Amino acid sequence: MENLFIDYRDPLTGIIAIIFLIFLSSFITYSYNIYKEKKSRLDIKKFLKKFELGNLSETDYIHLYKTYNLSFDSILLLAQTFIHKGDYNKAIKIYLSLLEIINESAKKEELLQHLAKTYFKGGFLQRSKDVFLKILKNNPHNKEALKYLLLIYEKLGDFKKASEVLDSLEELNVVVVKDKIFILTLKTINDPLLSFEEKSKKLLSFFKINRSIQRLVADFLIKYDKKTFWEMIDKFEIEKILDLLWALDKKDCDFKKIQKDEFLQEIFSAKGYINSKKESKIFELQTLIALNYSSIKVNATLSFEYICSNCKKIMPLYSNRCPHCNNILTFKVKPILIKKQEINLEV
Repeated sequence: MENLFIDYRDPLTGIIAIIFLIFLSSFITYSYNIYKEKKSRLDIKKFLKKFELGNLSETDYIHLYKTYNLSFDSILLLAQTFIHKGDYNKAIKIYLSLLEIINESAKKEELLQHLAKTYFKGGFLQRSKDVFLKILKNNPHNKEALKYLLLIYEKLGDFKKASEVLDSLEELNVVVVKDKIFILTLKTINDPLLSFEEKSKKLLSFFKINRSIQRLVADFLIKYDKKTFWEMIDKFEIEKILDLLWALDKKDCDFKKIQKDEFLQEIFSAKGYINSKKESKIFELQTLIALNYSSIKVNATLSFEYICSNCKKIMPLYSNRCPHCNNILTFKVKPILIKKQEINLEV
């Protein structure tokens, strides 16, 4: 008995017992945390599945926020999930329902901004404009709201209001030099009171000041004042308007001007309008020139894609403003060889 008592009082046994208890406690805590995490994930999956089925109404979102303490950021994340799926109406309902119960001014402004941007993405420009104006009424220095308002006025064709927004951004030390000449150019092109001749003169004066608008100027001149376009052809960077030149009919070409420029000769030799060039540094043009000289006839032509120099997104159609990053006049023209579509004229 005495030996047993001594063993029990052995300090080593006590240390081992303490270590065992610590290990057991840590193991239980760790296991419980894993259980909670798994349960949380299952709950979230269950919620998301329910959301995807569209079973929740506006009051359900309020109930989740108020009763189950679902965090503000979590609900915003759900709304963003709907936006990525293109379900703008469901995201809008979430924002509107939260606006009814949120009192903090910072969160309210954040919600209004999310709501306005979602209206914008969904194409509800008038509603988006109204919400951004409400935001700016309370916070005139909100640069993001002003930038979106600029986009809206541009899309609506209200270039006077767009200019006013640019003035406000300039006061907030935002660089808007390029934006100002861009909006002024659009305003001139769309002015119903100016004749084509008056527009041409104005656009050329803008072009002399800022060459960034050359694509807009070239496009207008090709459509409405081809004589002036060919007179000014040496002022344009040809590679940036390659697609516009490729679309020209033979009757609209000034071959005297074309024969004075090496690159123009390459383009229209590839097009088959002339045969003054037998090679080009551009692979697509070189291929078409070679095909034109070949005895084997292959119906090939050029198509084009447009790469934004800012965000690197590729678009099948040209746009003055990148729809992804909203930067202006950033698309580069990239030629692509394609099979020419045969036009069947038979009835």
